Amino acid sequence: MARLAANLTMMFTEHGFLDRFAAAADAGFDAVEFLFPYEHAPEAIAERLQRHGLTLALFNLPPGDWAAGDRGLAALPQRRAEFDAGVATALEYARLLRPHRLHMMAGLADRRDPLAIAAYQSALRHAAAALDAEGLALVIEPINPRDMPGYFLSDFNWAVACIDELAMPNVQLQYDIYHRQIIHGDVLASLEAMISRIGHVQIAAVPERHEPGSGELDDGRILKALDRLGYAGFVGLEYRPRTTTLEGLAWRRALGV
Repeated sequence: MARLAANLTMMFTEHGFLDRFAAAADAGFDAVEFLFPYEHAPEAIAERLQRHGLTLALFNLPPGDWAAGDRGLAALPQRRAEFDAGVATALEYARLLRPHRLHMMAGLADRRDPLAIAAYQSALRHAAAALDAEGLALVIEPINPRDMPGYFLSDFNWAVACIDELAMPNVQLQYDIYHRQIIHGDVLASLEAMISRIGHVQIAAVPERHEPGSGELDDGRILKALDRLGYAGFVGLEYRPRTTTLEGLAWRRALGV
């Protein structure tokens, strides 16, 4: 059975970031994920994970300058030195935090541009090799163009083809149900087709990205399908609570998780 991981970037925002670990544990979670840890010392995050008995499912490689609009660097050939430095920084954090996966964001680039394609594939090989040397897995995630216009990786089939071509066992697909439904639909059939490549799953209701079970999909059925397919990894709860985080957790009882 999949394990639910509270996304501390989107959930428990009633608290400061370092206080969200306690809030998640108090709410019954034993695993968390977040986008970026880099504003805080890794020792401070590691101490809170240990104190509250939490497993870290996932965090992202540095994305560049997020406030300035960067959404990753992998497909940007002119930013390769910065990307490589970001991989080294992520590994410094990972050695202390011991996440199960790290996510590599692609960046804003045209997927028809051969220079962007070559840069992305080269960056993916470099990051995968660096993480493999530390016993870590790397995931890549297609993101829908409505939420992130111009994002390089916005096609699940292309992502899987890229993983298959690279043929490195520590490179896997981050399957976000919310993004999949907006980009392609066909969630249940694609989960079955792609399950052997999936290393991490995320969920949020479509279209408003609130609690599972509050949108157009039967999220309970999807979670049961993951169990049926033998998925035993994490399901990251990457949603925005409609009101408060704790009030919104009623969805777990409603869906029986």
